[in-house]
Amino acid sequence: MEHTAGLIPLDSAMAQMLSAITPLEQSETLPLLACFGRVVAQDVISPLNVPGFDNAAMDGYAVRMADIDSGKPLPVAGKAFAGQPFNGEWPTGTCVRIMTGAPVPQGCEAVVMQEETEATYAGVRFTASVRAGQNIRYLGEDIRSGAVVFTAGTKLTAAELPVLASLGIPEVKVVRKIRVALFSTGDELQLPGQPLADGQIYDTNRLAVHLMLEQLGCEVINLGIIPDSPAQLRETFIAADQQADVVLSSGGVSVGEADYTKAMLDELGEITFWKLAIKPGKPFAFGRLQNSWFCGLPGNPVSAALTFYQLVQPLLAKLSGNTDNPLPVRLRARAATRLKKSPGRLDFQRGVLSRDENGELTVSTTGPQGSHIFTSFSLGNCFIVLERERGNVEVGEWVEVETFNHLFGG
Repeated sequence: MEHTAGLIPLDSAMAQMLSAITPLEQSETLPLLACFGRVVAQDVISPLNVPGFDNAAMDGYAVRMADIDSGKPLPVAGKAFAGQPFNGEWPTGTCVRIMTGAPVPQGCEAVVMQEETEATYAGVRFTASVRAGQNIRYLGEDIRSGAVVFTAGTKLTAAELPVLASLGIPEVKVVRKIRVALFSTGDELQLPGQPLADGQIYDTNRLAVHLMLEQLGCEVINLGIIPDSPAQLRETFIAADQQADVVLSSGGVSVGEADYTKAMLDELGEITFWKLAIKPGKPFAFGRLQNSWFCGLPGNPVSAALTFYQLVQPLLAKLSGNTDNPLPVRLRARAATRLKKSPGRLDFQRGVLSRDENGELTVSTTGPQGSHIFTSFSLGNCFIVLERERGNVEVGEWVEVETFNHLFGG
């Protein structure tokens, strides 16, 4: 078993972090097309009823129940189309041909679908029993005028925005975008395209985090790679704090000779350095600078992506005011491959979830799970979430899986 003294559980860190965050209060008013992924800043009230009038849910015939009860075929008195209602006189003992979406004529008590009718010389004969109110969409059935359509904190997607369009609402007040300042620290880092000196590696964390921030609708202030220089690091932190709501750094949060971040942050704010009981991603920092929140991600690429996914993503949702941010969906699956694990930390291994020939969910490993092997994200489609005290998993054992969301192409 690995040494786990002093490690704090992920849910404890999450609760402590989210309890400190208060949502942004500033908002902006935008047209519907610019609102995808944005969060509603105040309750949206319906200005009208939906539907705005009683209308047909099917192509067929508008009828009165007394005329149907006679059992006789009913001559057609006229036609009603969407946008072209039937406004003529409707004699007793007749029906009105009606199309889906057309206003039902005054006195209509049911719409009989075309498939349950038969045309005869004497008129339309009805081949099935008719129930009062069938196939009529009533005024205000979906949304009543004056009702709250979406509460403040609702995230607007392709499910919500067409509802607003159906109400004739052209623009919405949404919470402004979160501004996130991002940088990597370390003399060992180099930009892609530049030659590597001895001991150097390419900076992948900043690219990964930048892309995830953009997908989450943040405004990203990318400050580049900051060398291991106390003066430059201090300057960068102060500049980032003045520009952003959240400052994100990658590297410099673990114990090491060249990690100046801790001393710097003790001076500039109130920061908690955690050793999380998760794998990968043990080192993580969270706290408050003068004007912004701070999250310090580990330097290892997989650890940085995982801690961003599990901790920073919900932090940004809370800051944006998103009240319906769902918990990750976890499913049970059988292990199709052996999974290596030491007890002591909650383990998020990358896996491939699929169905076997019996329709049962199974999951296999993407291969080596080292915190430098970023290809595990492109090979996988889920996390295999192995409990803190669990050891190795044998083929056929049940495990929990958490499917990747859109950040990793889910």
